[in-house]
Amino acid sequence: MTNFAVATTSDTGLQATTNTSRFRTIAGIRLERNTVLLGAILVAIVFVAMIGALSLGDYPMTAWETIANLFGFSDDYLGQFFVQSQRLPRVMATIAVGAALGVSGCIFQQLSGNTLGSPDIIGFTTGSATGAVVTIIVLDGSPIATAVGALLGGAGSALAVYALTLSNGKLSAARLVLVGIGMASILSAVNALLMVKASINAAQTAAQWLAGSFNATTWGEVGFALSAILVLVPAALLLARPLSVMITGDDLAIGLGVDVERRRRELMVVGVALTAISVAVAGPIAFVALAAPQLARRISRAPGIGMGNAALMGAALVAVSDIIAQRIFAPTQLPVGVVTGLLGGVYLVWLLGRQWRK
Repeated sequence: MTNFAVATTSDTGLQATTNTSRFRTIAGIRLERNTVLLGAILVAIVFVAMIGALSLGDYPMTAWETIANLFGFSDDYLGQFFVQSQRLPRVMATIAVGAALGVSGCIFQQLSGNTLGSPDIIGFTTGSATGAVVTIIVLDGSPIATAVGALLGGAGSALAVYALTLSNGKLSAARLVLVGIGMASILSAVNALLMVKASINAAQTAAQWLAGSFNATTWGEVGFALSAILVLVPAALLLARPLSVMITGDDLAIGLGVDVERRRRELMVVGVALTAISVAVAGPIAFVALAAPQLARRISRAPGIGMGNAALMGAALVAVSDIIAQRIFAPTQLPVGVVTGLLGGVYLVWLLGRQWRK
């Protein structure tokens, strides 16, 4: 297992390049051609997935009818109700949660210098799930209380991992993944124990929530997620520049004026908050935080952090996976976590096999 846990960021194609012909400068901002191209493709995929999700269902519509109902240009009031009140909150939640998971995964993979350093591998997602399960089973909490429990659980697991990873007052990136995997195992066992001891109704509610689903998503949940993400994602993007220096090594980063430990703590707070909010809205959605940043980097083969494309890739993965979950066995709907778990499991097996061959 150790061989897998020490893979460095060089495996993800993060090394800098001097091929300046791939760059274009617009309004003083240097843009990488492949990054811009991939971003445009991902935006198109998210848009198509959004229209598809709004169009499909028990009351199907064409794309043009959907757009008309979305903006209130149609006389089909029933169609407007389905699009604006029933389907749009779910679609917006998938995009917001996917983007949050993509950014969170990007942050922790860079901080740990490890392809496996995503919040669902190193225990933060499991911690949020534990907080929610305790709220559901022990406290018999409401959906709002469950969301708060998920936030507190994510924060608690992050603090525990951070404390156990410190070495001489500094965060040890080499230990982060190993400690996180151990924490995830402990918390998974706690979740299983709580489920065994719970009543049938409480266990059923917790099991449905743990599967990860956007069923019955409300505008209140969407507003909560979007409000937090509109603050946290820009904060993460602002921290991307010091992070890109930090991955070259602490000594060089300090020499260039970066307060490494402070920035590392800030990045962890942002990453944990994004993870906890995602879990609070939809439950634990497996492997998106692991796969989205890596897929974005592997496809674009661009230098740098790639946080923007990680967000778009996460949004695309969750939006498309939710359509599959809704339609593959219609009218029965699967939790989206089942679909992402299957797809992500295949990706993880491929990733581990690739590292083993190296």
